[in-house]
Amino acid sequence: MTERSYIRNFSIIAHIDHGKSTLADRLIQFCGNVKDREMRQQLLDSMELDIERGITIKAQTVRLNYKHRDGRTYQINLMDTPGHVDFAYEVSRSLAACEGSLLVVDASQGVEAQTLANVYQALDYNHEIIPVLNKIDLPAADEARVKTQIEDVIGIDASASIPVSAKTGVNIQYVLEAIVERLPAPHGNKEKPLKAVLIDSWYDSYLGVVVLVRVFDGVLKKGQKIKLMQTGSAHSVESVGIFRPKKEIVKELGPGEVGFFTAAIKEVADTRVGDTVTDDKNPTETPLEGFKPVQPVVFCGLFPVDANDFEDLRSAMAKLRLNDASFSFEMETSVALGFGFRCGFLGLLHLEIITERLDREFNLDLIATAPSVVYHIYVNNGQMREMHNPADMPDPTLIGHIEEPWIEAAIFVPDEYLGGVLKLCQDRRGRQKELTYTGTRAMIVYELPLNEVVFDFYDRLKSISRGYASFDYQLIGYEQNDLVKMSVLVNAEPVDALSMIVHRSRSELRGRMLCEKLKELIPQHLFKIPIQAAIGGRIIARETISALRKDVLAKCYGGDVSRKRKLLEKQKAGKKKMRQFGKVEIPHEAFIQALKMQD
Repeated sequence: MTERSYIRNFSIIAHIDHGKSTLADRLIQFCGNVKDREMRQQLLDSMELDIERGITIKAQTVRLNYKHRDGRTYQINLMDTPGHVDFAYEVSRSLAACEGSLLVVDASQGVEAQTLANVYQALDYNHEIIPVLNKIDLPAADEARVKTQIEDVIGIDASASIPVSAKTGVNIQYVLEAIVERLPAPHGNKEKPLKAVLIDSWYDSYLGVVVLVRVFDGVLKKGQKIKLMQTGSAHSVESVGIFRPKKEIVKELGPGEVGFFTAAIKEVADTRVGDTVTDDKNPTETPLEGFKPVQPVVFCGLFPVDANDFEDLRSAMAKLRLNDASFSFEMETSVALGFGFRCGFLGLLHLEIITERLDREFNLDLIATAPSVVYHIYVNNGQMREMHNPADMPDPTLIGHIEEPWIEAAIFVPDEYLGGVLKLCQDRRGRQKELTYTGTRAMIVYELPLNEVVFDFYDRLKSISRGYASFDYQLIGYEQNDLVKMSVLVNAEPVDALSMIVHRSRSELRGRMLCEKLKELIPQHLFKIPIQAAIGGRIIARETISALRKDVLAKCYGGDVSRKRKLLEKQKAGKKKMRQFGKVEIPHEAFIQALKMQD
């Protein structure tokens, strides 16, 4: 066990793509934890998807030993966190286990929206913050401008910031020196009862659940009987260890140390992030302030293309749930798509990653329905119901009012694209709160309804700003609005997978666009197909797909007109009958394409 004054715990926070994981690689390499031949890019990103997309999805930890110039060896615990807004809960739990943060800012791009969001979170946990300017080897790097920006936008002193290049390894030793000299040592008392916070947990097919903890008081060792305070369950510790980044078994973990233990726990759901781990016989009096439980904000239905894959989909989701406690699902059925699941996600990137993992790791072909958010429906008798799926909306006569979730969005955008971004936010029913400038970039704060954002807001923002805008948001609460359910009818049959909740003022526009899109996507049949968008019993938009027509007059060379008429009448009657009983085949791609609507 290391003396507490020689321990430093820190996390790396930054906007997506500013070089957190690359900096972590260089720190690991500098401390000699990994041989050069084992080194690869983004060493801590273990999932195939993390590596391929070049983003961090799961927060990772590693213990480094650094020999300072005063001759002492310090134990440094590093936590690499995700930068993307969907994984903000991963960031919050890493920050709660540290005393300080390295704030990485790209020296060419400057402060971005998530830089700001993550810094404020770190300041909430009273962190000591060391600014690091990365990518100084780029020709576009401008240290002076970025330093001023850090001071103006974030309001922290950037005079002692460290210029580095994580890619080439320039000035990495100065970062390690600053961690030792400027970050505080952890507090804690070895003699007190065990008190540790659960940072993360994942499933290992050999060991059961592996639990990552940060010890605050007391000692955690093999053979000890521990208790998880939120669930009240007790377990016997089988092994205790640390990551360097490979697993290494140790005798015990003391105050201020970060490591893992295994205790034959069967399900990740039993180990809640933010829970307090204590000794079963001699428990601590008060649990640590836990994290907020993860609230899914976006819901969507996932259905197998082939109905026979339903059981495979169920077991695949259960396996993903083992390692991702923020992903929730329940069974649902749809007339058009058969059996499937209603799933909850933290945001659109989370949704995309889960569907991609289901496709890759389990080889499943899936259809995703329109993403929707959680609405609060107040029935006439005053009761409140949560509604995740537009198809479950009760009869409009029973509804008193509907509330929808609103977010506060911070958008950073270069000056020349400001007009387009403001128009986009206005079109999405946004309310502007503030507009400030730092150099040639504007920071806009808008309040927006979440259901206008989950659709394709991010894609539109990127295309309007040529990819230069950055965006971060947080939920601020629910507001009452004039919302209606828009249903889609194909050949007079409702298609529940395409129904959605929209604001009444935008319903006709949305309905027209959806009908036009479906007209292009549904192939012609032998009979006419009407496509309608409706609110209750009122049709607000309609398109008709014309029938494929067989030439029944091909064999008539001249001859009496009454014979031609008879053949055409017969064809007409056949088409009428066909339209009555004919089943319209909607291709699966049409569901996905119909929901990607341009404004």
